[in-house]
Amino acid sequence: MAVMMQAFYWDAPILEKQEHNWWNFVAEHVEALGKSRFNALWLPPVSKAADSRGNGYDPYDYWDLGDYDQKGGVKTLYGNRAELEALLKKAHENNLGLYADMVINHNSGADEEEVNPLDGQKRWTKFNPKSGSFPRDWNCFHPSRYEQVMVEGENFAGFPHLCHRNPDVYKAMFEYARFLIEELGFDGFRFDFAKGFGAWMIGILSKYRYVKNGEEFTPFVVAELWSGSEEIGAWIDRVNGMTDNQIMAFDFPLRYKLKDVCDTPNYDLRGLTDNGSVVTARPMHAATFVDNHDMGGNAIVNDKMLAYSFILVHEGYPCIFWYDYYNNGLGRGGTPNGIDALIAVHHDNAGGDSQILHADPDLYIMQRVGYKSDMVNQPGLIYVLNNLGDKWSGTSVKTQWPNQKFRPAAWDGHDSAHPDERTTDADGNAEFPAPPRGYAVYVPVFE
Repeated sequence: MAVMMQAFYWDAPILEKQEHNWWNFVAEHVEALGKSRFNALWLPPVSKAADSRGNGYDPYDYWDLGDYDQKGGVKTLYGNRAELEALLKKAHENNLGLYADMVINHNSGADEEEVNPLDGQKRWTKFNPKSGSFPRDWNCFHPSRYEQVMVEGENFAGFPHLCHRNPDVYKAMFEYARFLIEELGFDGFRFDFAKGFGAWMIGILSKYRYVKNGEEFTPFVVAELWSGSEEIGAWIDRVNGMTDNQIMAFDFPLRYKLKDVCDTPNYDLRGLTDNGSVVTARPMHAATFVDNHDMGGNAIVNDKMLAYSFILVHEGYPCIFWYDYYNNGLGRGGTPNGIDALIAVHHDNAGGDSQILHADPDLYIMQRVGYKSDMVNQPGLIYVLNNLGDKWSGTSVKTQWPNQKFRPAAWDGHDSAHPDERTTDADGNAEFPAPPRGYAVYVPVFE
């Protein structure tokens, strides 16, 4: 699998004093991120919002990437088109893909109010964007003449919600997606607030026959469906029924389990062993994460590396949060104690199925069995998570490797001591410990 980074956080350009300059600021980090073996960056919404200082989740003009003087300024909060294209070019030169944040549900910043004749309500639904692309009126939003019901999904923040069954809206969303892939060079999409519209819309945008560099191109697609495991699972089944099983969803259920691991005293680690997460039930469709721009006051505040260690050694497509990596200093390049060391383990060893070898309230031990093909050789690993706050902890487990030496490749916790190498006996048994309130990842050594 690969590793992505969410390359922003809420109002990041303002808080970092990089207002209207974020694309350039991210570009300065691209070379280092490539060397740290990230595979892709998820960027914030690229279009002009209802205010030029808005973070993009209230889109006004989809085709204004910061080049039209409207909504209080020319540039978006992040920059302009030329700067975005320079970032895309530099990222690709450093083997990083780019994912566009697709906010295709709610709009804001309309130029006029108008009465919707279907219900007599007055709303801000008259849009006359300066780009000249996708002007819209009440019939582009719910309720519309093109549907029997008012809304397919949930409303968000009282904004007008696009009616995708209107042919003008449907066509505009296709053209916008094509523009992002074929003209700008994006490699995939993250769909915002997927609960707000039909899964069919994501399905058809995903299966459009894009052409990139003269060849048909299939974008990576992940959706934000902020819900429980059953609803997310049903949505994945529904949307992938029309898309050859390519679409993923962020694993919110796992994220809340990991918050409990980090922030709830005496959390029972056996809670990590059930099927109450996307990654356990549908590992090929799970994008795992620890925190994101929406968490705000619900962010993980204690021992966050426990959570990062978990998502980087298990199945799924892990997403690293810019704020944690940089602002919280968890990247820790050049050490075995941070995200960079775990990314190396993820790429070099974390292949094959996860098999739980031991789980009790305070200790969790898992092995990845390894995977090998003509292109990939990931020999597997042993992962230990210790919930005790005052001592190292481990236990003897039976692994799949007899007479095998293991070295610690990544670890962190409330004790900075270096874990010792371990060697299994003829039956594959050995004891694998981890630091207090910490983790340790052991990888096989082949001599």
